[in-house]
Order: sequence, then C-alpha cells, then structure tokens
Amino acid sequence: MPEYLAPGVYIEETSFRSKSIEGVSTTTTGFVGPARYGPVDLEPDIITGLGEFERVYGDRQQLKYNSATLHNYLWHAARSFFEEGGKRLYISRVFRPLAGTYPPADLSTATQTTPGLYDDGHARASIGVTSPPAGDINVRARFPGAAGNMRVRLTVRLGQNILGGTTQVPTVGALSNDDVVWIGDATSPVSSPPGAGTLYLAEFDTTEQTWRFKSSKTRAASDLRLKHTDPSLSLDPALGTQVRVATVTVTVLQNDGGTLVWEGLPPDPDHQRDGAPDSLKAKFASEPSNLAQKRTLPIVLTLGSGLADGLAVIDALVAEKPDLAGHLNNLKSSDADRSVTVELSGGNDGQRPTADDYHGKEDEATNTKTGLLAFEDIEDISIVAAPGSTFGLENGYRADATSIVNLLIAHAERMRYRIAVLDSGNEQSIALVRAMRAKMDSKHAALYYPWVRVLDPVTRTEIYLPPSGFVAGIYARNDINRAVYKAPANEVVNGAIGFEFLLNKSQQDILNPEGINCFRFFEGRGFRLWGARTISSDPEWKYVNLRRYFAYLERSIDKGTQWAVFEPNGEALWGNVRRTIEDFLLNEFQMGALLGEKPEKAYFVKCDRSTMTQNDLDNGRLVCLIGVAPLRPAEFVIFRIGQWTADRKV
Repeated sequence: MPEYLAPGVYIEETSFRSKSIEGVSTTTTGFVGPARYGPVDLEPDIITGLGEFERVYGDRQQLKYNSATLHNYLWHAARSFFEEGGKRLYISRVFRPLAGTYPPADLSTATQTTPGLYDDGHARASIGVTSPPAGDINVRARFPGAAGNMRVRLTVRLGQNILGGTTQVPTVGALSNDDVVWIGDATSPVSSPPGAGTLYLAEFDTTEQTWRFKSSKTRAASDLRLKHTDPSLSLDPALGTQVRVATVTVTVLQNDGGTLVWEGLPPDPDHQRDGAPDSLKAKFASEPSNLAQKRTLPIVLTLGSGLADGLAVIDALVAEKPDLAGHLNNLKSSDADRSVTVELSGGNDGQRPTADDYHGKEDEATNTKTGLLAFEDIEDISIVAAPGSTFGLENGYRADATSIVNLLIAHAERMRYRIAVLDSGNEQSIALVRAMRAKMDSKHAALYYPWVRVLDPVTRTEIYLPPSGFVAGIYARNDINRAVYKAPANEVVNGAIGFEFLLNKSQQDILNPEGINCFRFFEGRGFRLWGARTISSDPEWKYVNLRRYFAYLERSIDKGTQWAVFEPNGEALWGNVRRTIEDFLLNEFQMGALLGEKPEKAYFVKCDRSTMTQNDLDNGRLVCLIGVAPLRPAEFVIFRIGQWTADRKV
C-alpha cells in the first residue's frame, strides 16, 4: 500500500479490467531418435527448417550400425513434418556406442574393440606425427557419428604489414601480446627466397615500453626490439622490414559437400583479446564459451602438453608437412602451400538404440539429460513421436519397439499437455496391428497405420516411412489453417506416393472402432489421413481433436492465471479469476470452438463459496470449476433418403 506522508499530488496506476489469457501454441513437436551427427546430451534447440536440421544433426544418408544399415528415419520425419506444414521442431538425438555408455567418462582416451572404429563413435586425427604425443595437435569430431569422418584443413595466413613510422620512431598497429608475427624484408632482391622471413612471438615489454619479438616464450639472446640502443636488434621500416601477424584459418569439409570456415585465429593458446580467450585452442575447446557454439562447432581441438606457445603449434604443423617450413618463411607462398589437411576417421553410428537409450538418463553432476528426459524441461512441446522406432517390430525388435511406444505414452501422460503420435510396425497385417493396439490404452496417444510410401532421395528407390512425421506435420497444418478443435483428418498427405497397404472401407470398418487411424487412397481425392481417434477406451476422450483441444485450454489457463498465486484469497480474487476465464472462453465460443447457440450453454465458470470449503481457504486453496461443451467431429455423415410423393405431407 502506498504511503502518503508529505502533502502533494500522487499519481498512481491501477487496473479496472480482468487479466487476459493468451492461447498457447499447439503445433510445436518433439522427435526423438538416432541421427547422423549432432549433440546427444545438450538441451535441444528449436529447429525451423530442414536445412537447419541438417546443419545440426547431419545429412540424409543412411545409418550404418554394426549389424545393419537402416534408413535415416529421423531425417525423413523432419522432412515430412516441414513439408506437411510443421513450423517448430525439437530434436533429441539418441546414440548407442559400440561399447560402454554415452557420453563416456573420458573423451580424451579412445579404444577400438572394432578395428578402425572408435568405441565412443567420435572420429579423430592427430597433427604432428613425427613428434611425441606431447607435441601433437589432436582433432576430434565434437559429436559421435559416421558423419564426423570429415576433412579438416589448417592454413597459416599472414596479414598486412603493420610496421610503420620512421627509423627513429618505428611503430606497429593492431598488435597484441602472444601474437605470432612474420618479420622479413619483402623488398630485398637478394633474400632467398625473395621475401623470406622468420616467425617470432610478440610480447610487450612494460619496463622499456616497447615490443619484443622472441623466438619462444623463454627469452632468447637474439630477441628483436621495436626500438633499442643496439641497432642489430632493432626493426627499421626504412630498410623495407615488414611485420605481419600470422593467424590460422580452420576449414572443415563435411561429407555432404558443405564447407565451414573460421578465420583469423591466433595460434598461441594463451592469446586473449579484450580479456577473453580467442585462440585456436579456445575456439574449438571441448567446453566452448556458450551453448550455441557447443551445438554448432563440429570439431574439438586440443594441444599436447609440449605446445606451450604459438610457435610450437606451428612447429606441430611443420612436423605433419615438412615442406611447410619453407613456405612459412616465404611471403610469396600461397594458402595451399601453407595448409595442412587431415582426415578424421573412426567415427561411426554405433549400435541401433534400445528402449533405454530412448528413455534417456540424467547426469546430476553436469545437469544434462538425454532421450525423452531432455523434453521434460521444454514446455512448448505439444506433440511427441519416435520416428522409425517401430521398424522391425515383427522381426526381432519387438521388445524394444513395444517399450519405446510405452515410453512415449508414459511421457505424454506425465507431461499432461502432450499427445504421443504412435507408429505401427512396418509390414504389419491388420491382425498384427490390432494385436499391437489391444495392448495399449491412453487418452494421450493416437496410433496410425500403415506406413507411407515415398521416393527416397538417397537410394532413388521407393521406400516406406513411419507415419508419425507426416501426422505431426498434418496436426500443425490443421491447427494453423483451421483450429486445434477441428479433427486432424480428411487431410491430404502431401509427401505420399502410396501406402504400404491400400485399405478399403471394409478393412477400416474393423480398425477404426478400435482406435487405429488409417491412411486411405480415394480416387480423385488422392492420399488422405482418414481417422482421428485416440487409443483410449474411455468414450469421453475418443477423439484426437478433443484431447488436444482440452490440452490447449488447460495449458492456456495454467499459464494465464499464474498471477493469482499468493493473491489474497477472497471475493475480489474469485471474481477476477471468473472474469479472466469467462473472457477467454467467450472468445473460444465466438470462434466456433464450443457447442451451443448461447455462451451460457457453451460453458460455465464457478469460483465462489460453493466451490470452496473453509478447509480449502484455511489451506490456501482456490478452487474454480470450469465446464465446456466441446465440438466433436462429424465422423459419420448420414443422409437418409426415401421416396416421397407430392400429395403426402412430411
């Protein structure tokens, strides 16, 4: 309550209206499954297009496990989702290593129980093969996967001449401590080769207030000075001497033909700019400075203990490519002359993930989560699926596939405001999919059958894909074009060229009452999704749109009434809460989401003494009853036609 202590005019802001509730998004989707590349234990980031998916989670190539090669179902699902109309997608990548668990306790060590493949799935290479390990530059793919077998090129580049001034007062510009510099005489025709020079390490001498150029971080007798009483140690711009800063450019050439480049990286591991590390080592550290870089930087670069300064780093490059030494001393050498390229190898897709991998785990020490657990901290997700997890359900993968389906259902029920889109198994007959459906019962899940036939851009053959990617995209398109209360059915499947089985009406007569949603082909109307039921045995929650609409209402009210917590629990608060929710439901009624010709027939909101006892009030509870009359889909459109004569009255 404001205080009025001194005489004066007081202007205060107040509110004469109820709070408003904003409807939440219902189209954000989460997919969990294996991919070619990308983070496994990082917090998932939102993906808004297939190109963005490929930049983070790799290309569309097939996944090669130790015992089989499978289609990249997660890529196909993401492609289908965006093509069908989806806009926002989260990915939780799962990975099962060849041996041990992921992430391994120590990524700096590597074992190969399978010849040529590292157990943890990370591709690796070392630069400086003629030196002991302490003198190596070690390059590792940041994430596991066969897509990590890429080429990495390190190029030493020389900047512009920064030596200026006069013989009496030479100056240098844009120079920092621990810079590696090239010093030479570019104008002398007698130097061999012309424009030859030498690399030094720059250090500012605070005592003499001048720059010292050293042959190592340990003082050397032949140090050069920018200005010194001994002319043999001084640099003179009048004699054509040049000072150029040497930096390293890192180029990563990916398997899909993409190229990523990072320029101007100081080679010295201790180099800083404005107090922040900016060296080659710092840029590609195992723990980058921010989460965005940890997701997108494709490699990790570590230095052996013997590489104490930038000159030693360049020596390691020379050890890998001996003729590099001559090129580094020659101003006229090309980028190709001053480059070292290595091939990362040993990366692999591991084993096919099991139900445990899909479930995920939480590391309390690092506060990281994998699998479905990673989705628990993301409130925006309304739809979850595991594309491809049911492949082989009838052929050796039944236990894991069934467990993954149950994990999806449990996750959706635990998170309350989500629905799980379940895939039937590939090559399932009607009897087999009915048997699969008979083992499940949930109002938070829907089952789809059969698989969808598409043209595979990888093999250029027709393949079958799980329905969930298409269905999630159709959900999103339906919500955007119509509304979440409209059943997501009788919708065209844009990416389909057929289905695994062409079902007829008699066959769907068997499947639809059991809550198995079918894809159908109709002459002249194309390939359509022709079902919108959950797998619930409760008739109150029979339809997908009903379940999703109530999730929308509940979450919107949940988020829109947080202001009421800890407010004084009395008549004023109850009235404010009633008006807030009534305004929201009136808007829903006016949009056509509720049944009834008048608002009072479409919904009611009660929040008063009739909904709360004194015990509720004593325990800090505000109880509000909300009833809505939702619209159900016209699943069966019936026209009754009979003969009628003009002289008869109806």
